[in-house]
Amino acid sequence: MPAFDQIPRLTLAHLPTPLEQAPRLSAQLGIDLLIKRDDCTGLAGGGNKARKLEYLLADAKRLGADTLVTIGGLQSNHARQTAAAAARFGFACELVLQDVAGTPTADYASNGNMLFNHLLGANIHQLALTDDCQQYAATLITALQRQGKQPYLIPIGGSNAIGSLGYVRCALELAEQLRQLNTVPQQIVVATGSAGTQAGLLAGLMLAGLDIPVLGITVSRPAVQQQQLVLQLLQQVLPLIGLDPDQAQGKVDANGDYYGAGYGIMTPATVNALQQTARAEGILLDPVYTGKAMAGLMDLCQRGIIDQGSRQLFVHTGGSPALAGYASVL
Repeated sequence: MPAFDQIPRLTLAHLPTPLEQAPRLSAQLGIDLLIKRDDCTGLAGGGNKARKLEYLLADAKRLGADTLVTIGGLQSNHARQTAAAAARFGFACELVLQDVAGTPTADYASNGNMLFNHLLGANIHQLALTDDCQQYAATLITALQRQGKQPYLIPIGGSNAIGSLGYVRCALELAEQLRQLNTVPQQIVVATGSAGTQAGLLAGLMLAGLDIPVLGITVSRPAVQQQQLVLQLLQQVLPLIGLDPDQAQGKVDANGDYYGAGYGIMTPATVNALQQTARAEGILLDPVYTGKAMAGLMDLCQRGIIDQGSRQLFVHTGGSPALAGYASVL
């Protein structure tokens, strides 16, 4: 097994991303808040998927692929960054994007990330609510192979064991930044959906020898289901970096109180979190992931579940380009 630094990766992201103090928001919430600015990774609007794609595209290149295929909702940040990564390294890109129930009817299908996808030259397959996107992608891959192409399927959110290595690297980067600041937060808070970011962070913290709890605020499913999803992925990631998968037991924590009616459907608390963070710190969150995670952090502070005066670290996973798709709600 190669050492972690020897695992193949391409360079896509602007790293390290900043770790910033948030003094005005800290004062409003009664905590000492640090924000890891992974919205600043620099790939077509930034976001957490750039880190995952560094490893996924290296794997695609190793296998001789010429076409990237991935799946997501119409406003998928992952799809946008996959399209950008494909353009950067000369892959063709096929995006299988499905409408999402409960999302706005105006702008959602044409603005925000969808606009970026077109600009980046991706071939977009737009599916209805009732379509089976996984089956569609499988059929598409077969068709591409018959055409003599070499497709590479990237899972939703880039969240398999290979993609999660991007957040192992993020955790190691974060460990060094915390060492330079001579501080350790009591907790890391992050939006958790397809699970790769949370699983990678946990694995990377273990590799760095840091025992910092990571609270995932779920964006699409109940806590118990999310914990199982993250645990399964964490158990796959740990052997890749030379750690015992049994170390995953008891490490995964998720809160499912803030995702509202479902994935991509904004809540009043999400709108408030977007506005409060923008007006306190000049930082744009997103309507699907970080807005819900920040709404959770704010509520946990207000209810006293997060201790007043405690140092908390919020991972900003990006996604602000999607805001334009939600203009009618905002």
